[in-house]
Amino acid sequence: MIYCTQSYNEYTKMSKEKLELEYVIKCSPKVLYNRLSSASGLSEWFADDVVVNGKSYTFMWDGSGQEASLAFRKENQVVRFDWVDEDTYFEFKISKDELTGDVSLLITDFAEEDEIEETSSLWNSQIATLKQVLGS
Repeated sequence: MIYCTQSYNEYTKMSKEKLELEYVIKCSPKVLYNRLSSASGLSEWFADDVVVNGKSYTFMWDGSGQEASLAFRKENQVVRFDWVDEDTYFEFKISKDELTGDVSLLITDFAEEDEIEETSSLWNSQIATLKQVLGS
C-alpha cells in the first residue's frame, strides 16, 4: 500500500512527496525490530554496510556513504533516522494486528515527485531482501 502527501523541504527548497508504504512481515516484532535498528541487521538488507558512532549512522552503498542520525526509537515499535544532508527522514514503524496477529512494517520516506515510482520500487526490492533474510 502506498500513500503520498506533499512536504516542503526548506533545506533544499524542493518540494518532496511523503511516501508511506506498508508491508506484512511474517515474524515477531522483536526479531523485525533488531533488523531495523542495529548496524548488523540493517546491513543484511538495507545497505551494503552500516557504521554506527553513537547516534550517527553512516549507510554505505556502492562505496559511498550517506549519514543519518538516530532521531528516536521505541523498542519493538519504531525507529526514525533523520538524514544529515537533507531536511527529511525515514521511519520504520512496526504494528501488530490484535485480531489476526499479523505484523506490518510501515515505512515513511520522501521523494521528489518524479522519483516516487523509483523510490517505491527500491523499497519493494529492499523489503523483498528483508523478507528473505527473515525467512518470511
